[in-house]
Amino acid sequence: METNTEINTDNVVNVPEGVAPVKKEFLKPRVEFVPDPFNDLCFSLAVGKECPNLEGCKYNHDIKQYIAEKPKDVLDHCPIFSLYGKCSFGIRCRASSVHTNADGTQIDNSENVETKKSDVNSIGPDLRKSLRANTYPFTLTKQIKSKAESNQKPGTNGKTNSKYPDMGDISDFPEPPIKKAIDFKGKTFLAPLTTVGNLPFRRICKEFGVDITCSEMAMAYNILQGHNSEWALMKRHSSEDIFGAQICGNNFDTIVQTTELLSNECNLDFIDLNVGCPIDSVFEKGSGSGMLRSPKKLYSIVDAMNRVSRIPITVKYRTGITNKELTANNMTLKLQSLGVALGTLHGRTRLQRYSKSADWEFIKSVKDSASTMSLFGNGDVFSWEDYWEKINQTKVDGIMIGRGALIKPWIFQEINERKVMDITSKERFEMLKKFCDYGLEHWGTDDLGLNHTRRFLCEWQSFLYRYVPVGLLDVLPAKINQRPPSFYGRDELETLMASPNVSDWVKISEMILGPAPEDFTFIPKHKSNSYEG
Repeated sequence: METNTEINTDNVVNVPEGVAPVKKEFLKPRVEFVPDPFNDLCFSLAVGKECPNLEGCKYNHDIKQYIAEKPKDVLDHCPIFSLYGKCSFGIRCRASSVHTNADGTQIDNSENVETKKSDVNSIGPDLRKSLRANTYPFTLTKQIKSKAESNQKPGTNGKTNSKYPDMGDISDFPEPPIKKAIDFKGKTFLAPLTTVGNLPFRRICKEFGVDITCSEMAMAYNILQGHNSEWALMKRHSSEDIFGAQICGNNFDTIVQTTELLSNECNLDFIDLNVGCPIDSVFEKGSGSGMLRSPKKLYSIVDAMNRVSRIPITVKYRTGITNKELTANNMTLKLQSLGVALGTLHGRTRLQRYSKSADWEFIKSVKDSASTMSLFGNGDVFSWEDYWEKINQTKVDGIMIGRGALIKPWIFQEINERKVMDITSKERFEMLKKFCDYGLEHWGTDDLGLNHTRRFLCEWQSFLYRYVPVGLLDVLPAKINQRPPSFYGRDELETLMASPNVSDWVKISEMILGPAPEDFTFIPKHKSNSYEG
C-alpha cells in the first residue's frame, strides 16, 4: 500500500525519476580522517596492579611519564564504570577522572552494582590453545567425513573425491542431533551487515523492536585459527534473545568444523551460511555467492553442517549469479530436503549486487515452490508499507532488513506499529550518543576503544546521512533507491546530519566523543549510494 501525501505542488522541486521529492525551502547546494595510536601503558599498571610478566611485557611501564603526558579526559562519563562499578582500563580510560582517586588508585564500586555480564561468546585461552595446536576433537566432523568417503565409489582414476563428499551416500549415519526449534515465522530480522552490523548497532535495533539479530559475516578459517578479531564478532548481548552467527568460506572441512565448534562452544540460536556475498574478493575464492558455482559442493557442506550442529542451520543466498542463471528455485527445494530451518533469499543476482531493485515477484515464485522450509525475503524494504505489502503479496514467512535499518533503525518500530515516525534531529542525536556508550562499553574507553567507536560511528553515518525526514518529503513512503537531493534541515543539526561530507561526520563524532586526533582519517568501507541509475 502506498500513501501519497500531497503538498502545494508549487513548492516542490522537479527532480529526475528515482529521486525523492523534497520541498523547495529545504534544498541547498551541498559541496575526509585515520586511527589515533593508542597509549601503550601496561594494562596491569593502569588498574593499580603489578605486571605479572615485567621482562616479557611489550607495554610501557613508566607510569609517572604516562600520567604526565596523558591528554586531558575527553569523556565526561565512563560507561564501563557505570555498568560494572569499576573500569577495566583504569587510568588508560579517557574518563579516568571519574573513577580515579587523588592518589591515583582506582575506585571499585562493583559490590554495590547489581549487574551481570552483558555479552557472551568470548574465546578463552584453553580453547584458543587447542585450536592453534590442532588438538580440538571435531568428533562429529571426522565421523561424517570418514563415513562419507568410505561410502563413495571410486572415480575413473580409482580414487574417491574426498574433498567434497556426497553426503547423500551416508545411508547408515545417525540422524542430525535434535535441535532446539526456533520459530522464525512472522519475525523481523536484522541482516548480517559487515562492519556496520556490530554489537552496539544491533543493540540500537533491538531497542527499536527487531526480533532476530545475527553477527557480522565471519570467515570460517579465521574462527578455526582462534583469531581474536573473528571471535569478537561472535559476541552476543543479553538483549539479543534470538541470535545467530553467519559464517563464510569455501572449504568443506573448514566450514563443517567451524559449525561443530560454534555449536559446541557458543551461546547461539542458529548458524547461518553466507551464500550471497557479491564482493569480488569473496566470490572469486568460491565463498559467498561464489558457492552458487558449485552446487554439489554447497549441498554436501550444508548437509554436513546440519549433521554436526546442535542448533538450526540457515542459509542466505541470492537468486543466482547472473540473470540468465536464476537457480534459487531449485536451490530452495534442495535446502528444504536437507533440513535447513530457514532460507533467506536476496532478490538480486550476484552480478546486480545492490544496483537494481530487488525482484520480489521472483521471491514470490520461490516461496510458492517451498512447502516446509521457512523462507524470508530480502531487498529494498524501507518502510512499514513496503514490509506489509511484500508480506501480503509474496506470503514469505518474514523479511530480513539491511540497508533500510542502517538508514533508519526505527523501521522495526514503524513495522510493529504500522505508522511513519518523524524522528527529530534531537532524538536521532540521542540515539547516536547511546550508540557511542554501547561502543565504548564494547570496544573500550581507552584511546584505542574511543577511536574504534568513532570509526564505527562514521561508518554508520555513511548510511544515516541518506535519511530524509518524512516532514520534508512530498510523497510517502520514501523508497530506498531514491537519491535524496541535498537540503536544509528544520534545524542546523538536521542539516549537518544530512551532509555527505566525511568531515561533517567527524564533526558529529566530536560532539559526542570529543576532539578527534589530528591524524585521525576516515574512508568509508561501504558505498551506500546504491541508487537506481
